[in-house]
Formats: sequence, structure tokens, C-alpha cells
Amino acid sequence: MKICIVGAGAIGGYLGAKLALAGEEVTFIARGQHLEAIQNRGLEVIMGDGSNYVVHPSLATSDINDAGTQDVVILAVKAQSLAAIAPALSSLYNPDTMVVTAQNGIPWWYFYKHGGEYEGQKIHAVDPEGIIAANIDIERIIGCVIYSAVELHSPGVIHHIEGDRFSLGEIDNSKTERIQKLAGICKKAGLKAPVRSDIRSELWLKLWGNLAFNPISALTRATLEQICQYPLTRELARQMMIEAQTIGEKLGIKFGISLEQRINGTEKVGAHKTSMLQDIEAGRTTEVEAILGAVIELGKLTHISTPYMDTVYANVKLLEKTLAFY
Repeated sequence: MKICIVGAGAIGGYLGAKLALAGEEVTFIARGQHLEAIQNRGLEVIMGDGSNYVVHPSLATSDINDAGTQDVVILAVKAQSLAAIAPALSSLYNPDTMVVTAQNGIPWWYFYKHGGEYEGQKIHAVDPEGIIAANIDIERIIGCVIYSAVELHSPGVIHHIEGDRFSLGEIDNSKTERIQKLAGICKKAGLKAPVRSDIRSELWLKLWGNLAFNPISALTRATLEQICQYPLTRELARQMMIEAQTIGEKLGIKFGISLEQRINGTEKVGAHKTSMLQDIEAGRTTEVEAILGAVIELGKLTHISTPYMDTVYANVKLLEKTLAFY
């Protein structure tokens, strides 16, 4: 299959590398020194056990228009970058092109094909001007929840820490032929790609921890292990997660594990810096709107107060503004 990874950074690069090694025709959309390194040397993947391999994609470019039409487009850019590139994505589409959304947090499509009382409700935190929705046909969307810790070690080099699960789901929760085919391709590449009948509950299960640990790490510069093992930040994360669980359950989400199990699972990841902390250290904007701002928006929608999340959100937003100023 022809597969385009839009945003071949850490996660996107790892996913694209695995697919390319399995024989798929993979195009990387990247930029800057990272792109130059891939074009000159290929993409090096260093695994947790110290082994490594180098992948040369079919094409590596910064221009989406160079790629041509694709069977699958995997959007691996951060949520805050999606609106800027959405208008250019049409050049990648054939009539049957699948668009796999691999962002953290609440996606812009959350209430499309939802079937509940909020059917069609827009999530302003992630798509305030409606640019993403206007440029990505909802019929193309495949939801994806990523359970993989990967860091960009240096230009052209990524470090896979742990995790190979990329859960997939149609946003109307159906089991279609196309999603079964996509899951088969991922499995052939050595990835775990379960097809979920309730992709939103899967999305919440990951978000449940991310909405607490990512912003706390950005504010404290601490790793997941440190946040979980320090009583005050562990309790702060717990209170944020209680607020989020109340919102999720009001929206019909079923949390398949306990709150403490979710925290303990995060602790086991170890001395990992979250993607939000990595963004802060690199002076980039963060995913705070998709990961936390959107959940606060859902709290307002469902009339649930979120004082702990509100406080942490305000501090991360000020941190972003301060870093941008300096």
C-alpha cells in the first residue's frame, strides 16, 4: 500500500519505519534538519535493547504536494499543527483514501458519528475556526490511539522506549473491511493493531492519564516516574483524573480499569519525559488544548466543574506565553 506519514517525527517516524520494513511504499513528510538527515542517511531507529536499524523511505519531503495520492494518510503531527496543514492534504486523496488521526487528546471529530445528544458538536479548543473539519472528509477518518513511547534523539535518529500498540477504530464503531485491512498491514509490520468497537473509550483511557501527567511534567520538568512517586503530584494527578472521569462517564464512556491501575501503569513507564515536556524544553507550543483544554470544554458542555484541571491549564498556558516572550 501507498502510505504517507504526515509528521515523521518520533511517533510518526517509528510507525513509518515499521511499515516500510514490512514492504509498504512509505512517504515521510518532515522538515528541517530531521528531514535533511533522513534524505541523506535514512531514518535510524534505536530500540530499547540497544539494537538499531536504518530505514530509507520511498520519499522524504517537506512538500505534501510531492507525495501524490495515497491509500492511507497517517496524521502524526501534533494536534496544534493540524489546522496549518489540513488545506494541503487534499492532494493526497484518492476516492478511497483513509485518513488515520494519531494525535493525543480529544480530536476535532469527537462528536461526528457520535449518535448522542451532542451529535455534530464542534470542539473549539482543537479546531476553533473549523479549518480541519472543512478539509478532511469525515468519511475518510479512522481513529487511532497510540501506546508507544518514542523520543527524537537527534536529527534522523529516534529512540523507541516501549510500546507497539496502535489501536484502530471506525468513528461510528463499525467493523469495516477497510479497517480490517489496515489492521492486517500494521500487524504484518510487527505492530499490535487491535480494532476497537468503541474507539472513544479507548481514546479516553489514554487521555485519562495524559491530561494530568503531561501538563504536570511540563510545569515541573519531572519524568512520569517522579510525578507518580512524589505524593503531592500523584494526588494532583488523581484529582484531575477524577474530574475527567466524571465528564467521560457523563458522555457514556466506560473506563475499563480503576484510576489507581491507570496511575500505576504510568509509573511503570519509568523515567520518561512526556511529549509535552519535550515540547517545552524545545521551546515549541504544546498539545495542551487537545489534551486538557478540550476536556475542560467538555466539562462546561456537561455542566461539570473542573477546578484542578482549570488551575493546571492556566499555568501551562502562562508558561507557553512566557517562553514565547523570551
